[in-house]
Amino acid sequence: MKFLRSSRRNRRNSNQNSLIPFRLNFLFVIVFLLFAALIAQLAYLQIVNGQKFSSEAANNDTYTETTNVQRGMMYDSTGKLIVGNNSSRAITYTKPLGVTNQKMRAIADELVKFVSIKTDSLTSGMKAEYYLANVKNYDAVKKHIKNADSLDSSELNRLMITYVRKHGLVSDMTNKEKEAAIVYNKMSGAYSLSSVYTKTSGVSDTEMAEVGENLSSMPGIKIGTDWTRSYPDGTSIKNLAGTVTTEKQGLPDDSINTFLAQGYSRNDSVGSSYLEKQYQDVLKGTKKTTKVFTQNGKITKEVEQYGGQAGDDVQLTINAKFQQDMQKIMDSAVAGLGGYSNGGYAVAINPHTGGIYGMAGVYRDPNTGKTTVDPAGAINQSITMGSVVKPAMIIGALKSGVITPDNNVLTDMPIKVKDTPVKGSWFNKSGGANVALTASDALMVSSNSYMMQLAMKEAGFKYSYGATLTMPTSIFKKLRNNFNEFGLGVRTGIDLPGEVSGLEGKSTAKYIGSALDLSYGNYDSYTTIQLAQYASILANKGYKIQPHLLQSIRANGKDGKMGAVKYEVKPNITGVIDVPDSYWDIIHSGMYKVVHGTSQYATGTAMKDINPAIAAKTGTAETVYKNTDTITLSAISYAPYDDPQVVVVVAFPNLASDKSSVNMNTLKSIYEAYWKDVQSSDGYKTSK
Repeated sequence: MKFLRSSRRNRRNSNQNSLIPFRLNFLFVIVFLLFAALIAQLAYLQIVNGQKFSSEAANNDTYTETTNVQRGMMYDSTGKLIVGNNSSRAITYTKPLGVTNQKMRAIADELVKFVSIKTDSLTSGMKAEYYLANVKNYDAVKKHIKNADSLDSSELNRLMITYVRKHGLVSDMTNKEKEAAIVYNKMSGAYSLSSVYTKTSGVSDTEMAEVGENLSSMPGIKIGTDWTRSYPDGTSIKNLAGTVTTEKQGLPDDSINTFLAQGYSRNDSVGSSYLEKQYQDVLKGTKKTTKVFTQNGKITKEVEQYGGQAGDDVQLTINAKFQQDMQKIMDSAVAGLGGYSNGGYAVAINPHTGGIYGMAGVYRDPNTGKTTVDPAGAINQSITMGSVVKPAMIIGALKSGVITPDNNVLTDMPIKVKDTPVKGSWFNKSGGANVALTASDALMVSSNSYMMQLAMKEAGFKYSYGATLTMPTSIFKKLRNNFNEFGLGVRTGIDLPGEVSGLEGKSTAKYIGSALDLSYGNYDSYTTIQLAQYASILANKGYKIQPHLLQSIRANGKDGKMGAVKYEVKPNITGVIDVPDSYWDIIHSGMYKVVHGTSQYATGTAMKDINPAIAAKTGTAETVYKNTDTITLSAISYAPYDDPQVVVVVAFPNLASDKSSVNMNTLKSIYEAYWKDVQSSDGYKTSK
């Protein structure tokens, strides 16, 4: 039995050993066949179709397409929507890579079968470009261009368009061809993988449906949404809000490189003026992004990566109702001026925060009398303001020590220096009304003589009637440095583009007499916003606060309501005039007496009925327009006089002399509107 079991085991082992070579051979055959198949496939890919696949691989690419989102909205200080967005259905075109002109023309021809396009903007050049997009037309015209093959493409295109127009080759276009020419012009002007609108208004339900059903026959055509700015509270705010470029206008020429460096496309719509420009980064939002896969120049797949985010909203310090009323007041005031008047400007501001409640203005063309709403003129129109600078002049003299709170009496008298005409105060041109004045009384009666004497004292010049004026030219810098501390002659930093610093007169020895004019505001020019900052410093006793229109940045709200606060503006103190309260007491007393003083020469008593009572300083500058003598009227003020809540300033350049009360009448109307629209006067009523 042992032998039999051993014999069987030996036979089994022998059989297994004989199968090993067979199995190995079979495995080798399988491996050989697999390698052979792999080599054959490699040969097929690399030798037979190597060039094709290499070309396709080289032409496969991935791009990111971006789509604009709606801009953030603007609200006034009370939460009222003042700049919104109107959305409308739109038909867009995303330009594929490497698309030919003929193909775009074919798509344009197809699109106008389903939609109607306005042709008001169609030009002969657009017609010619559309005509030449047809290859047969292109070749036929090219034959008539001398040395066509040696010309660069732009010159050749120009000559061909000229030929088409000259020979009337597009004179008999059908209406649909004209519509297609408009669409083609928009398409051809787009950059690869950028989107343009082919129709943005009046897209009907039928047009939407038919275009949607035929998208496959029009590569690049899509259904989209367009947004345009709307002004629910009227367009009075539009002049401060500014403008947004259209897709056709694209990026502004003066800042195109900056925008391109920030990732914008050339045809993007951006804020181009005032608040829209200032807060472009806030309002623009984040674009929708789509990953576009292409092969051989054709789009094979699109995958949305990010759905986009609408721009943040901004809330302004402006009170919309007050802004409207203030603008109406200025419109009415300027309408009655006539002559060489070139408008008027006004600003109402919080003297403790710098927040602007209203900014209104009117530009008037002196030649035609035509007026234009121009609130931004308050920041970019330089005006010789006159006597409103006198409070700053007195503070400067107190700081220099040429007068003191207890010793500041000077006699108002005409000032005569050698080789110059007599200069004097409005009430004392000849010397018949010489009177001793304190600093506060000099403000009340607006004494020019007092200010000129301060300037001569600050220059170290001892005045005598008829003497040669030997002041050093450094007096110009000394006076201007003082005015600059009050914000006069320097930019305020308001959050609006285009602010100017004003204009300085010449300051050489030849013009040394003009330093006397500078002392009472009849030489250098300032802006109305500078007056507002300056008057705020007087009201708050020394704090120079940057004016601003932005109150807060907010997240998108719902149903036209403001969202959560993301950023809130805090008062920005840019300087402090640190002087004793006794200095401010002189100024406040003098400005109160301008309106409520008993002197027959008090200059602002026409405003004494304003309630709550105000403190003010009027200004009259002697100006010239086209060799004709004019006057410029201005005024600075704050109210209530004993607890300033608001500063109001106005300026009216180049008036006839019979308009001498327009500044005060306008202030009165603006205060009435303020206490009605912005803040209740309850608790601020003062006895007359």
